Amino acid sequence: KTTLALHLAVASAHSGKDTAIIDLDPQASTAKWADRREADLPVVISAHASRLAHEMQRVRQSGGELLILDTAPHSDSAALEAAKAADLVLVPCRPAILDIEAITNTLELVNTTRTPVFVVMNAVAAQGREAEEAAEAIAALEVPVCPVQLVNRIAFSRALISGQSAQEYEPEGKAAQEIDQLHTF
Repeated sequence: KTTLALHLAVASAHSGKDTAIIDLDPQASTAKWADRREADLPVVISAHASRLAHEMQRVRQSGGELLILDTAPHSDSAALEAAKAADLVLVPCRPAILDIEAITNTLELVNTTRTPVFVVMNAVAAQGREAEEAAEAIAALEVPVCPVQLVNRIAFSRALISGQSAQEYEPEGKAAQEIDQLHTF
């Protein structure tokens, strides 16, 4: 979730939008990434779910144009509050049975909010039918699967070491292209 949030936020900032991320995960991975980052955008705010409404208002008042909420990788009250506040929920999922089973709780939680949701196939193998089969299984859960898939690429993780995204680390690379396509979607 964090990798997806960071990369989409950077794509948004690169497109000229004043972008922020609210890190609701107690591990604070997004905030730690921001500590390593040299660029000013996206702005990263580490907050507890009980402060979400206040922090969202603060972002609005400061001229924020896009806000991404990064939650912990499990369904809880913070994820519910984030889903209620969101215009769109993206649920990343690896193309494996355990991951597909794991997202069912998240999808049930999001469905209670009536917020539009898409599953994003993440860490997909560069070859093979695994992702297609997983997408079919997810579609059977009656949730739309995003047409853009993210392949398991080293640039996604290496970029984070220096507080970058794949678009900054390897601007002409395949990972950057995939994020740009997802951002456009």
